[in-house]
Amino acid sequence: MKFPLKSRSALTGGLVLAVCSAILSPLGQAHADGGQSSENGKDRSAHLNLGAADLPETRTVMALAPGVTLTKISRGGADSSLFWTAEVAIPSDSPDPDAPASALSSQATAQRTADKLTAAGVDARVEHVQSPLLADAGGDLGYRVRAGHLAAQADGAPLVAKIKAAGFASSVIYSGWDGDAGTSTKTRGSWNLEVITIDPKKYQGQLAASFGPDLEKRETTSQLASDSHAIAAVNAGFFVFDPKAGAEGDPAGVGVYAGKTLSEPVADRPALVIDGKKNATSVQRLTWAGKISSASGEAALDGIDRVPGLIRNCGGANDVPTPRPLQDVTCTNPNELVTFTPEFGPSTPAGAGLEVTVDSHDTVTSIAETRGAAIPVGGHTIQATGTDVARLRALAPVGAKLKIDAGLRGQDGKAFHANEATSVVNGGPLLVKDGSEDVTVKQDGMVHPNDGNSFYYGWVHKRNPRTFAGTDAQGRTMLVTADGRSTASLGLSLKEEADVAASLGMVQAMNLDGGGSTTAVAEGKVQNNPSGGSERPVGDALLVLPARKDER
Repeated sequence: MKFPLKSRSALTGGLVLAVCSAILSPLGQAHADGGQSSENGKDRSAHLNLGAADLPETRTVMALAPGVTLTKISRGGADSSLFWTAEVAIPSDSPDPDAPASALSSQATAQRTADKLTAAGVDARVEHVQSPLLADAGGDLGYRVRAGHLAAQADGAPLVAKIKAAGFASSVIYSGWDGDAGTSTKTRGSWNLEVITIDPKKYQGQLAASFGPDLEKRETTSQLASDSHAIAAVNAGFFVFDPKAGAEGDPAGVGVYAGKTLSEPVADRPALVIDGKKNATSVQRLTWAGKISSASGEAALDGIDRVPGLIRNCGGANDVPTPRPLQDVTCTNPNELVTFTPEFGPSTPAGAGLEVTVDSHDTVTSIAETRGAAIPVGGHTIQATGTDVARLRALAPVGAKLKIDAGLRGQDGKAFHANEATSVVNGGPLLVKDGSEDVTVKQDGMVHPNDGNSFYYGWVHKRNPRTFAGTDAQGRTMLVTADGRSTASLGLSLKEEADVAASLGMVQAMNLDGGGSTTAVAEGKVQNNPSGGSERPVGDALLVLPARKDER
């Protein structure tokens, strides 16, 4: 989705840089003269709740526009106790020969694996993995097998080869990426974060979300920012990455842009809701209430602007294997009704089924016996698969008036109302609620049943690059990125992410898409170090747009 182009003067005029390299008072409360507070670490209230309490921390604050700042936070430093090691994939206990290996297992199975490696000349060890307790998960995850204490990642190649010769797969990882219980208060490694703060009392532009020219293409965060002359931007929600999971770039969860709902929620996962008129944000759990109706009756819509039958992250009423959220899983449903808007792309997904075209006056103009059609300007199409083909045919004969309602409901069960300045992006889990940490990983689908905690171990427990957002008690919105998957910046576990959000003063916060997607843009350039070595094209981004000339 494109926003009207602004003049370059709207972006650069009055740009002020206020650099404060030192330990500052709490974020957003730097000294009025832009000066430095003490360098000796005595002001502990200014520090992130991250790693050892006595780590040095430097914050550099840049004023991007009135009411908009970028704060770069560097915390910690080199830690000689951290090292590279080989983590072994432990064969499954299942009698199924195709059962996958995993990072974690029972103590007995882990010990058997370590014993076999030891017999092959590998100095293997078994480690008990205990995860910090969150609102609805955590604790004892199981046991892992590791080997070696290496100075560099490249030193691990001979060890990995030796482990392979013994019949096991392994990978070389950095011990600083562990999120084990207790490590957050001890680690002395490095972290680098970017915090974009928007004060609605001073900021005259508009905070909004954008997906680019159409939903089914991905663009980088910096490209989305450039196209709209944004002052700053961060990547936003989860999206379809693999074409086998749906339309690449499609939001994997709720998406509202310029007031128009273009993607349905994943069950009741948290969403970042933006009131662009007030530049106020909130974290809400929205649900789907879409339907179509005609003189012949009505039927529930399963989704909007996505491939029928493929539901990334699950969460629909009839999804298989689960109607609950399940992160990074593509659920299926053979019988669906899905509507498409012109924002989806030039044409709808092709395949078996039925497709009805509806013009801008809500009149059915054509019916096709297969799926795949151009979407009329201002109109829609509706695709049906499986048993819903007959239902759609009965509801929508040519010439009929067909009402399409892409409805959302709020946490109170009432209809969610949007205007042209409303944006909503998906994410999860919740991190902070009403001023207290409340990390709901099980509720929001980050706990996979029957996988031995392997997904939880990698996605929740370990440190990764993260992007998250929320508000503080003064109503300011904070968009935060934390680099990871390097020795120079360790990343955050979800517990640490919540700790950081709280120590930044957030009273409500939620996780957004992270990993290789994590990107912060300001002053026309990427401000962080994406973990893939370059920017990943994403589904959507949060943009801090400059004020229009008639609003200044």
